[in-house]
Amino acid sequence: MDAKSIIGILIPFAGTSLGAAMVFVLRKSISENLQKILTGFAAGVMVAASFWSLLEPSLESSEGMGELSFLPAALGFLIGVGFLLLLDMVTPHMHFNNQDEGPSSGLKRTTKLILAVTLHNIPEGMAVGVVYAGFINGSSGISAAGALALALGIAIQNFPEGAIVSMPLRAEGMDKGKTFLFGVLSGVVEPIAAFITILAAGAVIPLMPYFLSFAAGAMMYVVVEELIPEMSEGEHSNAGTIAFSVGFVLMMILDVTLG
Repeated sequence: MDAKSIIGILIPFAGTSLGAAMVFVLRKSISENLQKILTGFAAGVMVAASFWSLLEPSLESSEGMGELSFLPAALGFLIGVGFLLLLDMVTPHMHFNNQDEGPSSGLKRTTKLILAVTLHNIPEGMAVGVVYAGFINGSSGISAAGALALALGIAIQNFPEGAIVSMPLRAEGMDKGKTFLFGVLSGVVEPIAAFITILAAGAVIPLMPYFLSFAAGAMMYVVVEELIPEMSEGEHSNAGTIAFSVGFVLMMILDVTLG
């Protein structure tokens, strides 16, 4: 793995860390409207990245299969959704904005929140890993610029996500240093997942279309299961929808101009 690829898989982690650092700048909590905006923006980026950076290359690399060229993308996508569904079922989990019902210690709530965000970050790391694997192995028509576009897009959506993690922990009474550390740690899984995916994908190049669509399915699961409900709950507001559109268009521009 060359230096460019190593830097690329670390870029999203840097985005999460910078977002977590907002605990030193913002007040103790994020307003409901701002949280909807941040969540909607993240969802828009992930949907656009799922198509232009993952599903489209998967379909293009399977063109030699003729009328069955859709098969790797379709199967990989469904397996990715199923994998996240299974992981969601076996992991103690809570949505970002939810509070535990009944008596519960702050430590328990904090632990479940970190687990929820870690689960969220796994498919993002896999997505970055699989595009860099495609670039490294010269398959799937993925360029260095295209891989960088996805890494930058994920980093951009990780910035508000880092704040969404750290700020609620601060509101629970944790000191700023500890909340920043938890926010940073929530993103560590991304470069780890990316590195493991690169190793796995490099060993089975013919399965690259499946890896690409698998990552897309996993990311779309997060959008539908986590982000859209979060940006829509509570008092009706169009802020989340508008932010979704901005995030979608920004990621599309990044991928088309750099890819």
